[in-house]
Amino acid sequence: MKEIYEVRMHARAGQGAKSGSQLLAESAFKLGKWIQSFPEYGSERRGAPTVSYTRISDKRIRTHEPIVNPDAVLVFDQGIAGSVPVAQGLCEEQGILIINTTKSVEEMKKITGFNGKIYTLDATGISLKLLDVDAPNVPMLGALIKITNIVPLKIVEDVIKEHFLVRLGEEKVKKNKEGLRKAWEEASS
Repeated sequence: MKEIYEVRMHARAGQGAKSGSQLLAESAFKLGKWIQSFPEYGSERRGAPTVSYTRISDKRIRTHEPIVNPDAVLVFDQGIAGSVPVAQGLCEEQGILIINTTKSVEEMKKITGFNGKIYTLDATGISLKLLDVDAPNVPMLGALIKITNIVPLKIVEDVIKEHFLVRLGEEKVKKNKEGLRKAWEEASS
């Protein structure tokens, strides 16, 4: 891993980018890493574009600015990819762009203008099937950890349980873990 691994998550308010960022950071923290996780909101209304940031490092993180040159970008809503420059600052040689869509990689290359590594995943479909709600954050996280190996699957499953058990109950935790694992299995590295 490079000194600081940086992930930017583009979503619409209510899709769980803030929670996804926190789950990733907490999972890395359990590995003894230094972490940062913070959101950036525009208008605070459901459906408005949002951005969340996660930094992971073996050393203390001294910067607190938004991430402008990410190692990985997750796009929770394909509609954002056509209106927001989601791949801005992402290196085409080493960067990774993961998009929640049913469109092909070639279609997403045209929409985003990014010619590096793009992965597509129907995270909304996974979420709707398991939870009956459009919350693609956990499946998107499953794809990210499979593609990057940034944190182990088991650690993220444990953090999901810790994070959601009291608030959502055992059944929702089980379904979230199932969604994480399904996306992890479908993602290719």
